[in-house]
Amino acid sequence: MYRIIRGTTHKLPDTPAFIETLNQLEKSPVAEARRLFDPKREIVVARAPGRLDVMGGIADYSGSLVLELPLQEATYAALQRDPSRRLRIVSLAEDSALALAFEMPLADFEGAGDPVDYEAARARFERDPARHWAAYVAGVFLVLMREREFNFQDGARILIASRVPQGKGVSSSAALEVAVMQAVAAAFEITIEAREMALLCQKAENLVAGAPCGVMDQMTAACGEANRLLALLCQPAELRETIAIPGQIALWGLDSGVRHAVTGADYGSVRLGTFMGYRIIAELAGFNVHGTGPGEPVHIDDPRWGGYLANLTPSELEQVYAAQLPERLRGADFLSRYQGTTDPVTRVDPDRSYAVRVPTAHAIYEHHRVRLYAELIGAAANGGALELLGELMYQSHASYSACGLGSASTDRLVRLVREAVERVAERYARETGCEPYIFAGSSPGSAAFGHLKLEKQRGKGT
Repeated sequence: MYRIIRGTTHKLPDTPAFIETLNQLEKSPVAEARRLFDPKREIVVARAPGRLDVMGGIADYSGSLVLELPLQEATYAALQRDPSRRLRIVSLAEDSALALAFEMPLADFEGAGDPVDYEAARARFERDPARHWAAYVAGVFLVLMREREFNFQDGARILIASRVPQGKGVSSSAALEVAVMQAVAAAFEITIEAREMALLCQKAENLVAGAPCGVMDQMTAACGEANRLLALLCQPAELRETIAIPGQIALWGLDSGVRHAVTGADYGSVRLGTFMGYRIIAELAGFNVHGTGPGEPVHIDDPRWGGYLANLTPSELEQVYAAQLPERLRGADFLSRYQGTTDPVTRVDPDRSYAVRVPTAHAIYEHHRVRLYAELIGAAANGGALELLGELMYQSHASYSACGLGSASTDRLVRLVREAVERVAERYARETGCEPYIFAGSSPGSAAFGHLKLEKQRGKGT
């Protein structure tokens, strides 16, 4: 049996449950899990929650303010150092047949004495889609090797167990990255403050896993506080004071059953269309633009908005620029005139057509809506303020859907939401055959949780 020799459970019910999972590993139906850990060595445990996007959503990469709630559902990572300098990773699942295992030597991340570049690592994981999931875990090691110049003398054995559902838009990948990096930092005695940890995890997702996410997911998983909204100005990652949720307000998330992925083509095309819009506006504003070649990222000298589209006001957009933005634009036409965008993560495909006007407007209006929401929630005792908060959320949903990222199922849930949440879930299940998971409750981010150190208790004669 494992016992805690450092740290605390923070009275979270899922922590003792995860420790019990470790205690029962020898009986696991997953062979790789049974032989994963050396019972004579200590184990470090870290935890990171998923997040509920209350306001701001996909405008994070445009510099918007976002409001995020760390969820009760979380991912746990248990790590034990391995002198063999190999990474052995096992990810458990409720159905043991869906458990995943991955193994690689850390030397594969090294070439001629230096860490390999991110492009080579990303290509390695993209070659085998069935093992791509491991990029989110192994990528943490490469990021620390490259960004912190850390030399791993040992490898690691890592067990993952998560209650953050995948494909539900609640940041399962960020919870995974942050939990793993927190465990790695503790086990290898690397000092990383919470904000930097989030930024490093974003690099793992962007540059190794190849998912073009903003930073709000990792910031919430790392820096969130239970039952408070994390307020983050994404320019690039300025933490504001967290916002208490008034007693008369409760927040839920209802799973529509429609799968979501940051790596999906719709998300990427909306992101590209937004950056294309900013590039066009910069041209109209007469800013100096510096490029290295067609299709490569450009740099814009932006004295007015600081390089962030969200800093335009809705009135500026409507009065000066909206009419000059194309509804859609082919990638080839954009590149021939504007060279590229300021986004270092995505590239414009010459053969694709991108929506420009609607995604550009969404980023600007969403920042305005979130700022209003943050101001109004403090006055929520006022009935009129409550009504306005709801209206801002309805507007946000409508704008998100106009970008092409909604679905008939989420639209249906929004139409039902004026009813009590439980009745909404029951009626939605009757109408669609999909029983929605209800996200309720909150828990601390990885920094507040810290880490646990466990050792196996030995009986007499051992």
